[in-house]
Amino acid sequence: MAIRTLGVIGAGQMGSGIAQVAAASELEVIMNDISSEFVDKGFGVIEKNLARMAEKGKISSEDKAAISSRIKGSTAISDMQGADFVVEAATEKEDLKLQLFSELDEICEQDVILSSNTSSISITRIAGATKRPQKVIGMHFMNPVPVMKLVEIIKGLATSAETYTITQDLAIALNKVPVEAHDFPGFISNRVLLPMINEAVYALFEGVGTAKAIDDVMTLGMNHPMGPLALADLIGLDTCLAILEVLYKGFGDPKYRPCPLLRKYVDAGWLGRKTGKGFYDYGS
Repeated sequence: MAIRTLGVIGAGQMGSGIAQVAAASELEVIMNDISSEFVDKGFGVIEKNLARMAEKGKISSEDKAAISSRIKGSTAISDMQGADFVVEAATEKEDLKLQLFSELDEICEQDVILSSNTSSISITRIAGATKRPQKVIGMHFMNPVPVMKLVEIIKGLATSAETYTITQDLAIALNKVPVEAHDFPGFISNRVLLPMINEAVYALFEGVGTAKAIDDVMTLGMNHPMGPLALADLIGLDTCLAILEVLYKGFGDPKYRPCPLLRKYVDAGWLGRKTGKGFYDYGS
């Protein structure tokens, strides 16, 4: 199956990154979101990324223009009828994803694979919202997408071997490294990462150390490139909370219970870098 046009649902930090990487790999891209404001913001992020790459000599000005020209904005989900493969990168809310996949199932041609960038929600459950469960798969990119090499590929219970192979080949074509994960809550990446972040929040909550002290221990003592609290701010505290709730509900194990401090920060709207304040203050 030839994939020439990639549909991306969501123009946020993940969706815009996926769109950029696909366009850089010479695919045509339809980048969709619910409003022109969100689509324009996504284009702004892409232009900023490409400008930085051009300044560093990683791409030419001609490359920059060509990549941008391959991405078309969209606010109508019906535009996905022109896609050969779809990656859903909407907000990490199960009800929203189920609704989107039900709509995409009606809109897209029957041979089109529908993938989700979900970081924790069951692919089997998402596939159940469609009449093509054999063509539904997880394609979990890492943030920031243009930089990080990994893509977790998750098969649902009904996902076909052909769908997996096509998705794996697409990841390689996007210059990513695909790794297979089974369909358990959090898959591999977040089943390991989020409990560490949650425990770091508990350490802060209980006064074991300051945010900087906790992060310094992990960067200087454990050789992590970024501390868990700074990483949570980068991911978005609302996203971290949503993933932990999926883990807690999915496994029923108290070790995944979200720290009350994390919930309090989300309630306050302190979501990390995207709001200017989280465990650290990023100013204006």
